[in-house]
Amino acid sequence: MNRLGDVVEQLRRDGVRPVVPFVTAGFPDPDACRGALRGAKDAGCRLVEIGVPFSDPVADGPVIQAASQRALAQGMTLAGSLELAAWAHRELELAVVLMGYLNPVLRMGAPAFTRAAAAAGVAGVIVPDLPLEESALLGAALAEAGIDLVPLVAPTTDADRLRRQAERASGFLYLVSTTGVTGTGAGAGDDLEAYVARVRAACALPLYVGFGVGTTAQAARVASCADGAIVGSALLRRLETAGNAEIARATAAGFIGELDRAMNAGAAGRAKGERT
Repeated sequence: MNRLGDVVEQLRRDGVRPVVPFVTAGFPDPDACRGALRGAKDAGCRLVEIGVPFSDPVADGPVIQAASQRALAQGMTLAGSLELAAWAHRELELAVVLMGYLNPVLRMGAPAFTRAAAAAGVAGVIVPDLPLEESALLGAALAEAGIDLVPLVAPTTDADRLRRQAERASGFLYLVSTTGVTGTGAGAGDDLEAYVARVRAACALPLYVGFGVGTTAQAARVASCADGAIVGSALLRRLETAGNAEIARATAAGFIGELDRAMNAGAAGRAKGERT
């Protein structure tokens, strides 16, 4: 089972609300990054998001920006990120969602990128700055290679655009919980449940909430209404001082484990396809 859609549908049938850790490729250093991915596996993750470092990450807040700069300074590239994704898929049997910005993809060339992602076993791709209106070509190429293109929607996405995003989405739909960048908010406030319900009415895919999810309380709240939570900045903050792979592994496993327990305290009652 490699395709993202298959993985997330199986998780939903199992009643599992997954924590999806986001790591920046090559951060805090190449060995510790692999250690963090091993920690995610130790914590029971089946799905991870690997961010491709980029010099102008418009959707990312200061924590991920700093992680990207540090990884770039150590020589991480799109090709290196794909090598890391291939290792995580092959060695850890993790389903990998690769998150990267459009310029590096265009520089490699969409066909070459698609071939490389498929060869690496990538299950899904997120391109935050790819407009819906220009996503058809890359989406079709990825679909032909068995890779899902995951779009993002925000609380400000209007009904017509939400409908069109849902029609083109595959795998899962990524719900940005705030109107800001990653790591600076505290979730969607009082409107989270209503926001998720509005999106669910327009989309049958699993709904994963990201941006501003970094505490057990926030994770539990996401689990009460959505299908999964994506956690990036809060994890990267903890990994920043991880001096070697084993420390990174223990740090990631401990933190993700805490969030997972908060997310899945009621997992037994959600099994067999029960949906919120």
